[in-house]
Amino acid sequence: MPKLRGLRRIKTAEPSPNRKSTEKRGYSIDMINGPLAGKLLLFALPLMLSSLLQLLFNAADIVVVGRYVGKEALAAVGSNTSLINLLVNLFVGFSVGANVVVARDLGAGRDEDVRKSVQTTITLALASGILLAVLGTVLARPLLQMTSSPTDVIDLATVYLRIYFCGMPANMLYNFGSAILRAQGDTRRPLYFLTAAGVVNVLLNLVFVVGLQMSVAGVALATIVAQYISAGLVLLCLVQDQGLLHLDLKKLGVDKRIVRRILQVGLPAGFQGIVFSLSNVVIQSSINSFNSTAIVAGSSASANIEGFVYAAMNAFYQTALTFISQNYGAGRCKRADRSLLLCLGYVAATGLVLGNLTVYFGHGLASIYAPGEEEVIAQAIVRMGFVCRFYFLCGIMDTMVGALRGLGYSVIPMVVSMVGACGLRLLWVATIFQAQPSPAVLYASYPVSWTVTAAFHAAFFFFIRKHAYAKAQGIQSLSKDAEVS
Repeated sequence: MPKLRGLRRIKTAEPSPNRKSTEKRGYSIDMINGPLAGKLLLFALPLMLSSLLQLLFNAADIVVVGRYVGKEALAAVGSNTSLINLLVNLFVGFSVGANVVVARDLGAGRDEDVRKSVQTTITLALASGILLAVLGTVLARPLLQMTSSPTDVIDLATVYLRIYFCGMPANMLYNFGSAILRAQGDTRRPLYFLTAAGVVNVLLNLVFVVGLQMSVAGVALATIVAQYISAGLVLLCLVQDQGLLHLDLKKLGVDKRIVRRILQVGLPAGFQGIVFSLSNVVIQSSINSFNSTAIVAGSSASANIEGFVYAAMNAFYQTALTFISQNYGAGRCKRADRSLLLCLGYVAATGLVLGNLTVYFGHGLASIYAPGEEEVIAQAIVRMGFVCRFYFLCGIMDTMVGALRGLGYSVIPMVVSMVGACGLRLLWVATIFQAQPSPAVLYASYPVSWTVTAAFHAAFFFFIRKHAYAKAQGIQSLSKDAEVS
């Protein structure tokens, strides 16, 4: 059966030398055959832990400055999050495109396209990282001024942001390289790499901040050192790979056809991330407008706690994206449907359990970031009540987006998200928040926007599903006819 060509090359009794090395280590997952429920978890759990470790980089920064420097430094580091995301999300979207392209080609058995995609993806990562490093260091202070950063923290925030952006080449290389590995089901090695880098990050935080009294500059420096370690390990993994994912540093370059395919998915995904971040920047600016360090620091602490819940849920977005991409490429449409349904169940359960546990233990969690600062803790709890309790809605929304991107539809999710989530939040800030200017009213915009946007994504998926699956099965029929002839 032609639609299983990619699978047969992996599972054959006498695998080719290129595939044998990867199979023997057991890093890849056969996404096209066999029971799904366990494989989805096998893929998602290391990815979940990897995302949590990435968050620990920032959490270590927040905890160290909160405990050993002060609430101004805590606000300076925490208030940068939405701005950083605004600048990097376009390029992280490209890594989503790379993941979809490589996974679909693996499922369809297009080996040469997989090889070209690896070289092109890493080249794009380097170019993106260098560009972000230049933009971030030059525009740091003007961007902070545009977001109404409080006057008592803007100097510290500028220092942190400039140093942080020096690590963008490593950040991009890790994200793009991990996307390549995920395409074949390998989520474990990125987890190992982040574990090593995370230990280094925590140790350097203590050395630079506690030992050398470097304040926010120390936590930023510790973060980028850890990022370069994780990026170097991912690159080494790809260089040493003996199969289809082998990276030849002497052959770095771009294949225009591969770039177009990556951008078809990645560019809308990146713009969607930018627009989401833009709406969060507007909300951050509204938080800053209260001119209260306690509110800014409390929101920052809560946002970091929320990030762990989001990372756990986002693993199922990535899982749906990759499994649906491979099965769609192989013409296994019913299996793609089942992947989506299982991922929706997993993400809803994860969001409900973790989100409500976060609210229940809110005081203790917030006190980790701001020990003894009861006003800051109280403000963090206000935000958690609106965001974490309803976070499962965000997980459902993102998983539906992953399913649509896995089928190759990336523009419509971008448009729906721009209107349903981002546009609604901006409208909320301009109307309801202006009429009742309080943090609680501001945070209520999140669950409302998630509900509306998730409903529209689900409606569009069912609308295009039949056409997309007919197209996939038609391509497989053409491939079969071509092989017979």
